[in-house]
Amino acid sequence: MRDGKIAAMRQDYKIGELLENSAPPEPWELFSSWFEIARKAKILEPNAMILSTVTEDGQPTSRVVLLKDFNHRGLVFFTNYLSQKGKHLTNNPRASILFWWEPLQRQIRIEGEVVKIDVEESDTYFQSRPHGSCLGAWVSKQSQTIADRTVLEKRQIEFEKKFADGNVTRPDYWGGYRLIPRKFEFWQGRSNRLHDRLLYSMKQDTWTLVRLAP
Repeated sequence: MRDGKIAAMRQDYKIGELLENSAPPEPWELFSSWFEIARKAKILEPNAMILSTVTEDGQPTSRVVLLKDFNHRGLVFFTNYLSQKGKHLTNNPRASILFWWEPLQRQIRIEGEVVKIDVEESDTYFQSRPHGSCLGAWVSKQSQTIADRTVLEKRQIEFEKKFADGNVTRPDYWGGYRLIPRKFEFWQGRSNRLHDRLLYSMKQDTWTLVRLAP
């Protein structure tokens, strides 16, 4: 049944614009600029991004993960390699990422290939995490079915005893991925749904830029 209140929900966007003549020739400069603006705007977890992968039977599936590093090599996030997304990426190492920064009326969509980062990089990041988060990587068999929360609580006690000296090592099944972008789409909300959309695509090792209709 159609809900009139939901159908009437809409927001007009009027605070910004995105024009070709002000866009840099490559997307990384614009991404870095927008990300820094989002960070300074004190948006809650501006590094939160929706990661979409595909199952073996072609079903898209999404979840929120946290960006932990980026440079011209790609965007890095960490997870359990045996999780659902890890299995999806083993079968099909392609994914998309979406950032949505509502206070800025902006989103960025990124598509590309995903590869595991070096073991040394994963080790370095793992040791920078809070103690409880490091334990959590051992406690949770991510994406597996469990009977109830007491399973986690019992495993928490087990691994607190195992790592009582405070030195929690990184599990082999936990580490980082790097998404190597082939496309960046920058979206700036505009009035009357006539939004600005600029698409950067990598073609023959060169970035091309086009405008898309909203």
